[in-house]
Amino acid sequence: MDAGAIHARRLAIHNGPVQRWVRRSAALLGAIVVVAAVGMGYDTRTQAHRLITNPMSTRKVPTKTPADFQVPYEDVTVKTSDGLKLVGWYLPSPSRAVVMFVHGYKDSRGNMLESAALYHRHGYGALVLSLRGHDRSDGETLSFGHEEMKDLDAWFHYVESRPDIDQDKIGILGVSMGGALAIQYAAGNPHIQALVADCAFSSMNDTIAASVKYFTGLPPFPFAPMIGFWAGHELGFSLDEIDAKKAIGRISPRPVFLMQGGADKVISPSSGELLYRAAGEPKELWYDPALGHARFFAERRDEYERRVLGFWDKYLGTGGGRQIDRQASGTRHQ
Repeated sequence: MDAGAIHARRLAIHNGPVQRWVRRSAALLGAIVVVAAVGMGYDTRTQAHRLITNPMSTRKVPTKTPADFQVPYEDVTVKTSDGLKLVGWYLPSPSRAVVMFVHGYKDSRGNMLESAALYHRHGYGALVLSLRGHDRSDGETLSFGHEEMKDLDAWFHYVESRPDIDQDKIGILGVSMGGALAIQYAAGNPHIQALVADCAFSSMNDTIAASVKYFTGLPPFPFAPMIGFWAGHELGFSLDEIDAKKAIGRISPRPVFLMQGGADKVISPSSGELLYRAAGEPKELWYDPALGHARFFAERRDEYERRVLGFWDKYLGTGGGRQIDRQASGTRHQ
């Protein structure tokens, strides 16, 4: 055997264990990557399911009724077009004008009571409603508007049928997810005369990073896109479809009043500005850089009463409240 062949044989003997170690390491690394990917897929799918379901056993339910705020009321129920029973409270209208109150994500109508009582004192009726999968209403799945339009339609027809309500004086107010739902619904129902949206998300794509971080504690990348994918897969539609920016422009010439806190951790703080840009006239944006999510009523009570009730008085015209300075429509206010 010549020297070259001997050298090649020695190299093969030496490199054999190294090559086997490299192959084994690569296989082990590949297995780790596969296990991690499977685990991440399972975790994100589990998180997605948790975010779009609200079992009765873990729900928020009201601990008070309008009677605790010295306001007369009726317990009311409606049935949706797909057969779900929804529960709510109706506070009678002294002026034949009414505002529909739409709560937020995994919240209950109970958190709308204090503001509804204020509206009643200003001469408004209030329908404090609950959505499917919330409060003591039927259903468990939350679809961010895809199915909840049936809920708002059932509640609207309830209000519209009441003999004590002027059908030209029906408004809608939504908080957080309820604000985005209210925008979508008002865009498709020309009988809604005016809208107030408090910290509504502009679209699922705009807010999913902030919302995933808030509700799951996971970093937005890479988890938010994966959770969004699994949520859409389970719901049967793409979350890209949930976009209030595309709806809000169709509300004009009916007025909209938007509120957004700059310290919002639940939704993207840019949502208010994005909705304002997309809206037609007349419109107003109340932006407060110091406020967190949906804190206007709680932390700016006097200003809320002046500005938001002033908006309702201007466009629903109850005359039931005190004289309030009007803010010009089509302008932004800091």
